[in-house]
Amino acid sequence: MIKKVKASLHEKIILIFLILLGVFALSFAVIIKNKCLFVKNFDPQKINYSKPENIVVLNAECGNVIIELYPEISPNGVERFKKLINSKSYDNVAFHRVIKDKLVQAGDIQFGKKDQIDYGKIGTGKSGLGNIKSEIDAEFNFDKGSVGLARSLKYNTEDSQFFIILDDEPLFEGEYTPIGKVIYGIHVLEKIKYSHRSEYILRPDFINTVRMFK
Repeated sequence: MIKKVKASLHEKIILIFLILLGVFALSFAVIIKNKCLFVKNFDPQKINYSKPENIVVLNAECGNVIIELYPEISPNGVERFKKLINSKSYDNVAFHRVIKDKLVQAGDIQFGKKDQIDYGKIGTGKSGLGNIKSEIDAEFNFDKGSVGLARSLKYNTEDSQFFIILDDEPLFEGEYTPIGKVIYGIHVLEKIKYSHRSEYILRPDFINTVRMFK
């Protein structure tokens, strides 16, 4: 009788252990699958801004990225960016170029749209509005969260594409047109899909929407 009680107790302990192991494995799988689980999503309506007319809200998979634009530094670059935002051109556009912990790039509104992405041409698309001149003379520190306009190897080729850096990049100063900085939500960008094999992403993450706050 005593042996049977001991055996039954042992079986119960094993069963409880297996149940706990299963719960732990399931919880761990959920955490791994949900990359946004620990990312804070900022509500732009609950933040006070000194210049709300220069605030941009970019919404991605893990939440809102709130950007302050600097028209006094790059008036033409900011004007182009705002124009494309107001026409909703950036909605559903891919983060087509991502370097882990370094930068994310998006804004190819010609070849980077979710429903018509062209992997052979993405990164080369145009807005149809023409290039604008590089604005690189003003003093600007390209520290973490800075937003700049992408260009080709030549100056004065900025158009619709932009990048946001995830680390300080002093070598960018005097090389790229700065248009603003992320003031809230940088961790949202750190969760954007990347590849160890290439800067250019197959089946990339997408911008949901980009809107002016006011």
